[in-house]
Amino acid sequence: MAAVSYDKLWKLLIDKKMNRTKLREAAGLSFNVIAKLGKRETVSMESLVKICNALKCDISDIMEIIPSDGEDR
Repeated sequence: MAAVSYDKLWKLLIDKKMNRTKLREAAGLSFNVIAKLGKRETVSMESLVKICNALKCDISDIMEIIPSDGEDR
C-alpha cells in the first residue's frame, strides 16, 4: 500500500513563516488532525481542503503519494 507524505506541507509552512498552531487556527482544524499529519497518517479530504483554502494552494502543494516498492504510480 502506498504511503502519504506531508513533507511539502511542512516546507510550505516554513516558506510562509507559519507554525502548526497558526495553521490549525487558520484552517479550523483539531489538534488530532495536526497530530495525524505529523505522524504521516491519513486525514479526511475535508481537512486537506481546509488546509488548502487557508494556505491558498493546491492539494499537490501539501502532500504526495509515495508508492510502495514494486508499485507504480
